[in-house]
Amino acid sequence: MLRFNAIRTGYLLGISLVLAAIIYFFASNWGGLDRTVKIVLAAALIVLFYGLSFVFARIRAVPGQQAFLSNIFLVAGCIAFGVSVALLGQIYNSHADSYGLFLIWSVPALLLSWITRYNPFYVLSYVLIHLGLWLYFYPTMQNASYSELESLSIAGVFALVNLGLFLFTFLRRLSSIPLKYISFIVFHIALLTMTNSFALDEYGLVMNIPCIAVIAMGFYVFIKIRLSKTLLTLNALAASAFAVFKFIELAEAYSSSLFFVFGLIFVALLLTGNVWFFRYLNHLGKSSPDPSASAAETAVPEERGGEWISKAVSRMIKVVGVLIGSISLIGLVTITANVNHTEYVLLGVSLLLMLSMIVIPESRLDSVIRYTLLTISYITGWAAILWSDQTLLSVLFLFVSIAGWFRSRGKRQLFVAYVFVNLNLATILFQQFQEWERWNWTYEFIIFALFFVNAVLYGISYFVFKAGLREHLRDSSLFFSLLFLFWATFFEDVFPHSYMLINVFYFVVVTGMVFAFIRLKQKSAAITSIVFWFIFIGFKYYDLLWTLLYKSFTLALLGVLALGITWWLDRRTPHSGKAASEADHHSFSFMRLSPLLIVIVIVLQLGMIGYQTARSETLLATGASVKLKLAPVDPRSVLQGDYVVLNYDISTPPPSSMNPLQEQDWKRGKVKVVLTPGNQGVYIANRLYQEGEKLANHEIVLNGRWDGSRIQYGIENYFIPEGTGRTVEQNARYAYIRVSRNGDALLERLAES
Repeated sequence: MLRFNAIRTGYLLGISLVLAAIIYFFASNWGGLDRTVKIVLAAALIVLFYGLSFVFARIRAVPGQQAFLSNIFLVAGCIAFGVSVALLGQIYNSHADSYGLFLIWSVPALLLSWITRYNPFYVLSYVLIHLGLWLYFYPTMQNASYSELESLSIAGVFALVNLGLFLFTFLRRLSSIPLKYISFIVFHIALLTMTNSFALDEYGLVMNIPCIAVIAMGFYVFIKIRLSKTLLTLNALAASAFAVFKFIELAEAYSSSLFFVFGLIFVALLLTGNVWFFRYLNHLGKSSPDPSASAAETAVPEERGGEWISKAVSRMIKVVGVLIGSISLIGLVTITANVNHTEYVLLGVSLLLMLSMIVIPESRLDSVIRYTLLTISYITGWAAILWSDQTLLSVLFLFVSIAGWFRSRGKRQLFVAYVFVNLNLATILFQQFQEWERWNWTYEFIIFALFFVNAVLYGISYFVFKAGLREHLRDSSLFFSLLFLFWATFFEDVFPHSYMLINVFYFVVVTGMVFAFIRLKQKSAAITSIVFWFIFIGFKYYDLLWTLLYKSFTLALLGVLALGITWWLDRRTPHSGKAASEADHHSFSFMRLSPLLIVIVIVLQLGMIGYQTARSETLLATGASVKLKLAPVDPRSVLQGDYVVLNYDISTPPPSSMNPLQEQDWKRGKVKVVLTPGNQGVYIANRLYQEGEKLANHEIVLNGRWDGSRIQYGIENYFIPEGTGRTVEQNARYAYIRVSRNGDALLERLAES
């Protein structure tokens, strides 16, 4: 079964890379394709992926895989529809990353979710709807200013949506484990946001009450009514997050020695509660041998995989608790010491804390707490030596850090200690050689020195007798040697032709390491050198050629390669026995089960593409041509590529002397602006249109939306080929738009005059 899952992962990776290549290709807005070709490609993409889903639904040559591939291509077809809608927005210069794009995209995703009950469609629908809601309230490149009540209401919308979805999944009206956990987490995040007294000064305090009530109810429901260890763990995480957030709010309002004392008490209670809770959680459900008991009866199979969540949450709570405790301790010492040089107090506390963690035996202290405290002491100590700027203190802290490295156990702990040893060494070098700045190469010297030190340590690692330390010293020193050498490849010429020589040296050395380590079967060193080799190629390729267009070709090549290798492995895998029968039993093609309903959804998607295309082309052909003055800027859309944001003169409301409406009539929402031609044929905003008003022959009505500060017309984005934004900013002064009789507009082109 493991080999079957690996093959499925390979197919999924290959298809994902091909989809990413398609997105990057269209986002590059390559000038080699005209509007018609792009539209045909948009429709062809949808037909291609849905067609592949249909083809694989009918293939029976590879048991256990053809149904899986059919379903994955079905999901890919839905994603291709979203890419096609984004492409139409690019072609006709519609909104970039607008809420409408994601809400339109969510319609077929929701329909396919209802038809198939397939988790990828559930998750895709969830993400698209939430993106649509978020962008509706907080549009890209627009400053959305809301009152406290409005901000509270927006957070409440997200909370209610996710609460409803969670209840549907929890009560098994909707069968989707990912949605159950995602909606539960997002619900608590939204609820915690509503208690934020920093942003919601008037309502945050009141919202603490329902937040506490919801958390308390969660503990009761997940223990007494329906046992769910995973949800219980996530509820405990929500309670810890609430407690920590309230501690931060109180710390900002009441910073005093007494408060920091209460902070230490809070940490003691938090860590004690953490230990007690997870001991209780481990015994929960084991005390009732009767399978008919409520807790055991309601336990579900998905809870068997929740142990790692419990461990992760427990570690997180410990880390946060120790962090708050350290802040409280340092704050308490700093306030009560009442000294002028706080940096020495910080250094003393960090050294004392570090030495305590080094001396205390492993069996006497929890490993998570030990290494969290050790890391905090590294950070505060390093900050203190930077603050004090005393070389002697830096050397002292370096020796203690080295002792901490010798005392550490485990790969992550040793690596973190080694990182701070390098930081301390870099600080000493900087403090010692600041006077070299008059030669303007202190920075380069420090990097070269750190490379040399790590290279020497790598050589020394072969003579270290203790196996564990030898392995970690070798891996860490190799990593930092390559890191600092890679850093040096970006230096300008320190001496004549040094840039070229360093880059050639790096490439030759790392390439040699790759082959040497592979030949010597040193797996860890080989992986490190390969990663740095690809990073070097990637960065240098980026400097020269790495545009979205070339990225798309690279991703397409990698996708085809991944699919080819996976197919070859699939052909060599025997498709018989228990694994094959289980895979075949749990796999069925939705295209075979509900072909008619899926075809209807596909036709609706193609119809949407056709309708939008026909509507835009009609407006381009029959709309009145209007010339507007503009001032662009240059961002990038994830799906649609580079574009300029156009700030029109008509986006500013007309002066009150020209506006027949009163000031209080300006309300957020739809407005109609009357444009009249001015100098050089440039149209200007004359007034707000009133229903039933008679227009002069030269006047045009343009639909817009007042957002509280400016008017948005839906023509603020102009998509351009990648890398041409600066040229457009410098040269474009006017925009030509087409306006239909009902006031809708479409951006046609930009021009200098």
